[in-house]
Amino acid sequence: MTSKMLVRALTAVGLIGLLSTAAAAPGESGWRQPWGLNLPEGVTSLSRLSYDLHMLVFYIVCVIAAIVFIGIFYSMWKFRKSAGAKPAHFHHNTTVEVIWTVIPFLILLGISIPATQTMIKMEDTTDYEMTVKVTGYQWMWEYEYLDEDISFFSRMDPDSQLARQRNPEISPREVEHYLLDVDNPLVVPIDKKIRFLLTANDVIHSWWVPELGWKKDTIPGFINEAWARIEEPGVYRGQCAELCGRDHAFMPVVVIALEQEEYEDWVAEQNGEAAAVGDEPAEADIDDVAEEELEDMSEDELMTLGEQVYNSQCLACHRAEGEGMAGFPALDGNEMVTGDVSAVNDVIINGVSGTAMQAFGGRLDDREIAAVVTYIRNAWGNDAGDLVQPSEVRDAR
Repeated sequence: MTSKMLVRALTAVGLIGLLSTAAAAPGESGWRQPWGLNLPEGVTSLSRLSYDLHMLVFYIVCVIAAIVFIGIFYSMWKFRKSAGAKPAHFHHNTTVEVIWTVIPFLILLGISIPATQTMIKMEDTTDYEMTVKVTGYQWMWEYEYLDEDISFFSRMDPDSQLARQRNPEISPREVEHYLLDVDNPLVVPIDKKIRFLLTANDVIHSWWVPELGWKKDTIPGFINEAWARIEEPGVYRGQCAELCGRDHAFMPVVVIALEQEEYEDWVAEQNGEAAAVGDEPAEADIDDVAEEELEDMSEDELMTLGEQVYNSQCLACHRAEGEGMAGFPALDGNEMVTGDVSAVNDVIINGVSGTAMQAFGGRLDDREIAAVVTYIRNAWGNDAGDLVQPSEVRDAR
């Protein structure tokens, strides 16, 4: 038997999956290992329950397979024609038929008991300590901390976006965690029961992080619930697990689990506060921030920010040089793009009904929209020669 045949034979009975899991380094999931075919044990009680249930069924299947194949090979050898075996002439055997019906029924009944217990625990979101709302978009995630005034979008990191283009400026081999990293990860504390509310804004997506032990569909107009209590600090990666469109493969999930104190520091940073300050910002401070957002920006500021926004939001469909692709118009040399600026603002803010162009008014602030409009009107071969300011975008809203 050749080495390839041996590998195929071992894979058929699942032994490689077991060996790869056993050989995985501490803190690493078997599914991320070379030849890792098994489930990860994960970092939550639910993930371990799922893993234990999976292994229980796996062992039962292995025993059944061994009995069946031993019976087949024994019958082939014992009752072969060369040994003088004569075929029996009968149509059925009631005893045998009852046995092969009752035994599988009892096996399935036995499996259903721990399976049902696990499913009940997975659906039990009571006594939660914090809530995170997850909304799927084509092709990104929005996270809202319902107990904090924090919300943001999470997209695939710009380096992966650039590297996946045709004739990329950067090689995929040079990008750490290629296609599995994001610009804004979900940050949560360990040892807290977190309730997840999952929905979608456009089509069905599925939020999946293997180490958490579950995945849930995000459906427009419907809210699914799930929960997790992460027990170990670390970075846990996942992906959208429901075919949701042309960029389905490019909306990763990254969860960073922190110690409680570190998480509180992160929350304070998101709120623009020092960790030790718990006061609400004064009304005058809020007005100052709003005024700052509407301040005029220089050409360099607009073009630099505009390129960053374009690479994170627009590059996937309109390509790195604005050349477009099937179903998505080129922006380079597009008369509409370099024409009436108010029309360009309207398209980006409100989208275009009946097309793949989505509304970005709820995803980008005035500065970002002003910057990306300025960028696409003056990048590549375009030369509109004007600057769009945040105050113009605010008026356009």
